[in-house]
Amino acid sequence: MILFDTHAHLDEEAFHPDRDETVERALEAGVQTILTIGTTADSSQRAVDLAATFPQVYAVVGIQPNYVAQMKPGDWERILTLSTADKVVGIGETGLDRYWDYAPIELQRDYFSRHIQLSRERDLPFVVHCREAEADVVELLQTEAQQAPFKGLMHSFCGTPETAAACLDLGMYISFAGMLTFKKNDELRETARQIPLNRLLVETDAPYLAPVPQRGKRNEPAFVKHTCACLAELHNKTPEEMAEITTHNAKTLFQLD
Repeated sequence: MILFDTHAHLDEEAFHPDRDETVERALEAGVQTILTIGTTADSSQRAVDLAATFPQVYAVVGIQPNYVAQMKPGDWERILTLSTADKVVGIGETGLDRYWDYAPIELQRDYFSRHIQLSRERDLPFVVHCREAEADVVELLQTEAQQAPFKGLMHSFCGTPETAAACLDLGMYISFAGMLTFKKNDELRETARQIPLNRLLVETDAPYLAPVPQRGKRNEPAFVKHTCACLAELHNKTPEEMAEITTHNAKTLFQLD
């Protein structure tokens, strides 16, 4: 089984004690590729450094919406520079977040658009974080789509079927994380069942939100197999078939064929 974890934060402090072993365990679990995602300029630099360190790790660089108000002068310019670094395959994570009140929504919108524009300029997909801001995200994506084509994915999707449909209409991919496996999330599983096979991706969002049966533990890329197995069941596929489908989709989107 060959798996592709489209979203992890390998630079996080939670991995400091055993980062090498974490990547090794992922390999043993069949995870051939891991994307480590930047959330700040510093974090994006660390993502690029990790991609240079581990053959199977690639980087995505950007400023997560909760951090746009804390940016220092020159941080956006650092992202522009890092976006051309070796093994950078995407821009983000970007998006909108109304759950945490860390950054004014207008500032978040401004940087969401900047990330999309950068992704166009670099011909790389962008990675969208959306929390309690589905209508805002869809509206901004629809506005951007009218201006010029783009390609991107909704990370750790936990939205409504309507939001999923709107994103699919715009050509977006939909990535599911460990929350798909949580017992109470029947509605999310029903939404996942409706997503076309050629737009499905899997991720961990490690070290956060470990899937069942690892729930409550520190999440890590090896655990992506559990989310993949859940998705497989929803689509009447074997875990191996779903691994092949989602890996193919990820390689296509991130131009790693």
